[in-house]
Amino acid sequence: MSDTRNAIDRFFAISARGSTLSREVRGGIATFFTMAYIVVLNPLIIATGKDVDGEFIADSATAPVALVAAGTAFVAGVLTIVMGVVGRVPFAMAAGLGLNAFVTFQIATVMTWEEAMGLVFLEGVIIAVLVLTGLRTAVFHAIPAQLKTAISVGIGLFIALIGFVDAGFVRKAAGTPLELGIGGSLTSWPIFVFIVGLLATAAMVARKVKGAILIGIAGTTILAIVVEMIAKAGAFSPENPGGWQLNQPVVPDQVFGFHNPLTLFTEFDPFGGFVRVDVLLAALFVFTLLITDFFDTMGTMVGVGRQANLVQEDGTLPRTKEILLVDSIGAAVGGAGSVSSNTTYIESAAGVGEGARTGLASVVTGLLFLVAIFFAPLVTVVPYEAAAPALVLVGFMMMTAIRDIDWNDFEIAIPAFLTIVIMPFTYSISNGIGAGFISYVLVKVVRGKTREIHPLLWTVAALFALYFAIGPIRALFGI
Repeated sequence: MSDTRNAIDRFFAISARGSTLSREVRGGIATFFTMAYIVVLNPLIIATGKDVDGEFIADSATAPVALVAAGTAFVAGVLTIVMGVVGRVPFAMAAGLGLNAFVTFQIATVMTWEEAMGLVFLEGVIIAVLVLTGLRTAVFHAIPAQLKTAISVGIGLFIALIGFVDAGFVRKAAGTPLELGIGGSLTSWPIFVFIVGLLATAAMVARKVKGAILIGIAGTTILAIVVEMIAKAGAFSPENPGGWQLNQPVVPDQVFGFHNPLTLFTEFDPFGGFVRVDVLLAALFVFTLLITDFFDTMGTMVGVGRQANLVQEDGTLPRTKEILLVDSIGAAVGGAGSVSSNTTYIESAAGVGEGARTGLASVVTGLLFLVAIFFAPLVTVVPYEAAAPALVLVGFMMMTAIRDIDWNDFEIAIPAFLTIVIMPFTYSISNGIGAGFISYVLVKVVRGKTREIHPLLWTVAALFALYFAIGPIRALFGI
């Protein structure tokens, strides 16, 4: 047994990175519980949408929610394990939120599900080629170190906002963009549970309690179940704004259930979309998917990698090419498996906050996703209000890197500021990165320092300018 443990330690460099086997396991479990919602949320988006022919995915007569849930868990589990073994970093993968909505509400409305998922598959293949040719890695290396720090800080602020919004602590308002709770008041039992969970987890983190985040998730979930038994807040709806977000914390009636996810792997057509719609429109769809995947992952790598102390002095991570390749394959596999593009998840930071530093944590997370195929009812017990405190506190941890940015140097401070604030303000990592790159190039140009701009950054800034101009371009050409 000791030889096996030593072999695992050497392979994943557990001791070398200052971690332990128990920390990796705890971290893997924490990451799983902070992102297990995707097993429920992805099928609610993908499986309930109809394509241009008015059909559900997999040619189902009714919305195949359970089947897509199984497929979501299966693809996420396999890819996360591969990321752990090949990339050897504590990064978990799953269907990307935002991308799945784009596929459902924009692409699938003008073509069949098979053709829409085919474009997702094609986008993943293109990104994989960019990795193998070294271009994606070269772009990663070309980003200035302080701009990478800004990406990390921006993501921290972004995921903290996600936590507050998911828990209903912050909501849309009629007179202002956002407001506190319901009508400016914290008047619901689920919000009470979130606040208790946040304060309790924060106290444990401050006291450096081992397993603080995982204990916080589990303890808050138990509290939520008890509160629901007594208060009967019910599920959230427009008529019941004080209900639980995403999952209602009740003991499930059914524990076991299975749907074969492999049946979804025959439902994609890589080139049919170019025949179904205008070639330019299909190309714009692929480009939008590609640019979002390309830089969302880059931002997540920097943010989570820095939190895990894996970022080296030059701002890069060990095994960068392997990490990017697995992520690229994830996009293609997600399309082939009809669950949308899979990408590296920022929620991986929850496991890092729990102490994870190596790919072993990803293996644990991946195995739990595979288990979730059979125990989906148990996965759906955890409400947003129980998982959100972990996101808020991890966001705090990631934001502490802001001290490494030289705010007296406007050439980096302005792009850094735009990167940080635009991420949460537009609810998009890619938008923040794009704003940072474009403003960095612009400031250098107006200061007469064009020689300091890496050649690849000119190209990336131009691509982001095109990315932001896609709407006007489509309007101009009537597509």
